[in-house]
Amino acid sequence: MTTLNEIATDSDVAPRRERLRFVGFEFDQLPNSRCQARVALEWHPGARFEGESEGFGSDAGALRCAAEATLTAIEHAVDGSISVELLGVKSVRAFDTVVLIVSVLCRRGDKSYRVVGSFLAKTDLTRGAAVAVLNATNRLLGNIFGRETR
Repeated sequence: MTTLNEIATDSDVAPRRERLRFVGFEFDQLPNSRCQARVALEWHPGARFEGESEGFGSDAGALRCAAEATLTAIEHAVDGSISVELLGVKSVRAFDTVVLIVSVLCRRGDKSYRVVGSFLAKTDLTRGAAVAVLNATNRLLGNIFGRETR
């Protein structure tokens, strides 16, 4: 008899999510005034996709670096079927908190979609920029891949 724990840990049986899940983030300030971000995403247990980016160590550069690392992980997850480009990332102070807002251009064949995502960040703004990218793109990915896997 199969137990619930066996099913939950078996990646062959686990259903594919329609949306990517944020599972890891690392950010380092490098000694040469640059920074590096690494992001890990997964469709389901065992299907992990990582992205990495390096950029300028300024505040704006760090946000962009984190967002770009997330986009790289997304491109690996969709195996090139969609291209993504970061149009902008911004932090805005509103209502006693910081909101990270990103704008992303997604292309699939001859169609392009501009999506916007946001995330309320308490302390870690770089991680917030990465999650904002995922919030922006997951709606689109869910619509495309959710239809194709049904």
